[in-house]
Amino acid sequence: MKLKINSSLLVLFFLVIFILFYKSLKNTNVYTPEVSVEKDIPFFNSIIFNSEDKINSNEVFKNNQFYIFNIWASWCVPCRKEHSYLMQLSKKRNLKIIGLNYKDDTRKAKKFLNELKNPFDMILLDKDGTIAIEWGAYGVPETFIVFNKKIIKKIIGPITDQTLIEIENLTK
Repeated sequence: MKLKINSSLLVLFFLVIFILFYKSLKNTNVYTPEVSVEKDIPFFNSIIFNSEDKINSNEVFKNNQFYIFNIWASWCVPCRKEHSYLMQLSKKRNLKIIGLNYKDDTRKAKKFLNELKNPFDMILLDKDGTIAIEWGAYGVPETFIVFNKKIIKKIIGPITDQTLIEIENLTK
C-alpha cells in the first residue's frame, strides 16, 4: 500500500514538472526593450574626440535640425558592418551625424576611421559608458534619430537596408 502511494506521488510529481516545462516552451525568452518615442534627449557633458575640448548636449543638439546619434566602437564588429550606411547618410545635407565613441581606445578608433572614413560631423567620447546608459542604450551599435532635442526613433543594433529607408523617410 505504501509503495502504491509513493509511486503515485512520484508520477504526480513528474507530471507536474512535465506540464510546467511544456508550458514554458511556449513562452519566448527573447527580450525586446521598449523603444520610447518623443523622449527628450538627456543632458550630458563630454569631450570632443581628437581634442580635449569639453562640450555639453545643449551645445551639440540644436532645434529644427535632424541628427543621428550613433553609439559605436572600433572593437564592435556590427559597427564595422553598419559603417557604409553611415557614410551614405553623411551625404544628406539636412542631417548631422554625431558619433559617441563607446569605451574605446582612441588610437584604435582613429585607425578605424582612417580605414573606413569618417561619416561623423562630430565625435564625442564616452570612456566609461555612462552617456550611453543615460540614452538608454543596451550595447553597440545603437542609433537614435533626434529632432528638436527629442528622440524620435531608436535603432537597436546595426543600421540595415530597412532601417536606412526608415531614417531617410523620417528625415525628409
